[in-house]
Amino acid sequence: MTGISPALSACIIFKNFDINSMEILLSKIHYEINSYSKDALIAAEGENCYNLGIILEGSIEIKKLFSSGKTVTIAKFSPSDIFGEVVIFSDMNKYPSTIMASDNCKILFISKNDIIKLCSISTMMLNNFMGLLSNKILMLNKKLKSLSYETLREKISSFLLENYYINKNLMFQINSSRNEMAETLGVPRPSLSRELMNMRNDNLIDFHKNSFKILDLNSLEDMLSE
Repeated sequence: MTGISPALSACIIFKNFDINSMEILLSKIHYEINSYSKDALIAAEGENCYNLGIILEGSIEIKKLFSSGKTVTIAKFSPSDIFGEVVIFSDMNKYPSTIMASDNCKILFISKNDIIKLCSISTMMLNNFMGLLSNKILMLNKKLKSLSYETLREKISSFLLENYYINKNLMFQINSSRNEMAETLGVPRPSLSRELMNMRNDNLIDFHKNSFKILDLNSLEDMLSE
């Protein structure tokens, strides 16, 4: 690789590495950099996954394609984001969804064996990679927890309370767009917007765009403890 991409420097598995250390580390493995044009297929659902992908340029979308022709976008990844890190180490190493290029993009691929090699060479790389997997598990647990709640209001309350506990402040900003928040909660965006308005009318919360304020903390907590 001629020079280190800014996206690679910002990637979580290279956290705390300087450019020189990254170059030395990458020189010890084989990797590939592939370019894709907009709307190109990167991987189809059911295909074997042998590599971890790091987005260097552009963006990709994870999509679920149904036989009816319906397509649902599950997630969108941008430069420095990683995909395939869980799948390559699973017993069923097949892509669970289809991956498409949402615009012209460039992706660096590292094989499972080379990831293991990098982790054996560098304890910092091992720590970063384990942190990546741990964060993914926590994120999935949050989604499962959200799905366990029966009502949309409970799901929203849980989401907002998690942000409150992290920020330790009744006023906070969330990093998710409304679409992303709806996808995280597993609900349609119109339903989410409608219930947020209802919760504001009930004086439970207030919000403007991505800024939220919890007005009645006790009621939100009581709702989830019932």
